[in-house]
Amino acid sequence: MKASMLAGSHHWIDITLWVWFSLTALSAIYIAWDLITRTPEMKVMKWGWILVTLYMGPVAFIVYWFSCREPTPGTHEKFIVLLWKQSVGSTIHCMAGDATGIILAAAVTSLLGLPMGVDAVVEYVAGFALGLFIFQALFMKDLLGGTYWQAVKGTLLPEWLSMNTVMAGMIPVMAVLMTRDMRAMEPTSLRFWGIMSIASLVGAALAYPVNWWLVQNGLKHGMGTERALGKGGTQIAAERARLSTTAVHLCTEDNMTRMETGGVSAEAKLSVTLLTIAMLAVGVTLAALYGDFSMRAREIHEMPMSMPMPN
Repeated sequence: MKASMLAGSHHWIDITLWVWFSLTALSAIYIAWDLITRTPEMKVMKWGWILVTLYMGPVAFIVYWFSCREPTPGTHEKFIVLLWKQSVGSTIHCMAGDATGIILAAAVTSLLGLPMGVDAVVEYVAGFALGLFIFQALFMKDLLGGTYWQAVKGTLLPEWLSMNTVMAGMIPVMAVLMTRDMRAMEPTSLRFWGIMSIASLVGAALAYPVNWWLVQNGLKHGMGTERALGKGGTQIAAERARLSTTAVHLCTEDNMTRMETGGVSAEAKLSVTLLTIAMLAVGVTLAALYGDFSMRAREIHEMPMSMPMPN
């Protein structure tokens, strides 16, 4: 009787996941079409929205509709000027790099059969590296001005703060849920990707407040538009000259000024840094208490056929 009930619950989980990923596919297709044909978002952000939608499904579609999608032609600049929308753009950019690195690392380490504790370390390093060296420094180099390594230096702190919050949300979700269903540790399992979706949603929710603070204080860019920033980005000085002639961009112009002057106190930076470290520590603690860092995907194949799966 118990086994029958358990099988039934697993059946409904699988059905729910198929529905979720069907909606995810439709959401990603629509957003890709809209970004290509209608909404003049920056090129890097177009890729960011598509990637994040693959991870966060219809939730990303809803966020995109209200924060980024151009409602009528020629209104994107004015539509995205509010701080909360700028902060959404920063969070999406953050998730596109960090979550992609984390998910790819999780898939590789699971295939290698590494312990979940080792997985977590590799995932953190991969997410931080992809976010910093590719999505921040490389893709935003022209906007930030200077050389690639100057861009790395300029984005190091904000990327680290963002990464701490993303991992603080993703690691306990992955560790706890995978511990209760070892099949979800297999990248070939739909449940693996379902857990990655849940983890990405939690990671984005925790990353948003810190990204809001980073954007407000000019330490990260917010939502952009090709008509203002150009398809490949542009240097800050040139951008300020353009924005100074358009009233609706005053908020963004102030943001660019703070990026140049570094108008955030060292004490404020330290406080937020310690906050993100504390958030990460809490996430790791929850993962250790309610998950199992010693578990590895390979154990699934080594278990006797008569042994029931842990739940």
